[in-house]
Amino acid sequence: MAKPGVALQLYTVREDCARDYVGTLTAVAEMGYPAVQAAMGYGGLSASALNALLGDLGLSMAGSHVVLERLEANLQDEIDFNLGIGNRDIICPWLKPESRTEATYRGLPDILNRIGQKCHEHGLRFSYHNHDFEFERLDSQYAMDYLLARTDPKFVALEPDVYWLRVAGVDPAAYIRQYSGRCPIIHLKDMTRGANPTYAEVGEGVIDFGPIFAAAEAGGAEWYVVEQDTCQRPAMESVKISVENLRGMGKL
Repeated sequence: MAKPGVALQLYTVREDCARDYVGTLTAVAEMGYPAVQAAMGYGGLSASALNALLGDLGLSMAGSHVVLERLEANLQDEIDFNLGIGNRDIICPWLKPESRTEATYRGLPDILNRIGQKCHEHGLRFSYHNHDFEFERLDSQYAMDYLLARTDPKFVALEPDVYWLRVAGVDPAAYIRQYSGRCPIIHLKDMTRGANPTYAEVGEGVIDFGPIFAAAEAGGAEWYVVEQDTCQRPAMESVKISVENLRGMGKL
């Protein structure tokens, strides 16, 4: 079984990307990240320009986060762009707060299936990225389980975020095992110690990644994607710590 690749979700370094997208990707590649995952945008570059940049830097694309509203309104544009940069995975990253309602959850499976089927027709893969809010109860089950039970695994995968699973009170490794074979990309975040935990660099907090790695790899995961929503030190310093720790864990 091939070892999953390691990527950086560029949302972590969004302020750096806003100042200098090309320079930030260059620095990320120099740190040793072999891939990146796009964060709701591509630095204003065309598909051909971004594809050339990735090639020059030796970076692969490990997915693109695209908000649901754009997926509904401009799906073909996103498909065409991602085909142009050699990216297989399109991911819905979240639901807006006003959309986290029972009515939305009940209508969402049909929407996700339609998006996923269209991606599938073009040789792409579609996933949904969890936070903690999908772990409210709906019909005596988690809303996340409701969505996954009503979407076709051929069209809709899950991108588990281990930090948000932990926040929701769910064992990340157990949840990945529950959906074994349906989680091609795993979001890695760590959690600080103390009464009011927040985000930490991978390997610097309380999350036990050993069982997570075992469950992910048993289920055929292809990518580990580092993401830190907010950093207590400069973001570029944080992502360097994470990649160095992953190297020490034998994941690079």
